[in-house]
Amino acid sequence: VQLQASGGGLVEPGGSLTLSCAASGFPFKNYDMAWFRQAPGKEREAVSFIRSTGGKNYVDSVKGRFTISRDNAKNLMYLQMNSLKPEDTNVYFCARLRRGTIYSDSLNPERYDYWGQGTQVTVSR
Repeated sequence: VQLQASGGGLVEPGGSLTLSCAASGFPFKNYDMAWFRQAPGKEREAVSFIRSTGGKNYVDSVKGRFTISRDNAKNLMYLQMNSLKPEDTNVYFCARLRRGTIYSDSLNPERYDYWGQGTQVTVSR
C-alpha cells in the first residue's frame, strides 16, 4: 500500500491550492479516505473525509472553503482549498481508513492504517 500526497506550496492569503493523493497497492475504490493536517508541535487533526461511495464530511474550520473529491478510476483523491488563511499552514497528509470503522469515528486519526508522506502548505504574504 502506498499513498503519495502532492500539490502543496506557498500561497498568499485568499489564494487556492489543490492537493492530490495518489493511491496504489490496494483496491482504492473500496476504501474510505481522508485528509489530515499537522502543525509543528501540535496533534494531527482531521480536515475532510470521503467515503468510497462519495459521501463527504468536513471539520467546521474548512467548511465552505475546502472540497474533497476522488476519482476511483484513476486512484486519486483531491483536496481543493480556496480562500486560504494563514492558519491553514500545515503539513497535509492523506490517509486510508481501516475497514469496519464506524462513521462516528471516521475523523479519528487512530482509525487510519496507512498514511502518505505529507505535503507542506504555507499561507503567507
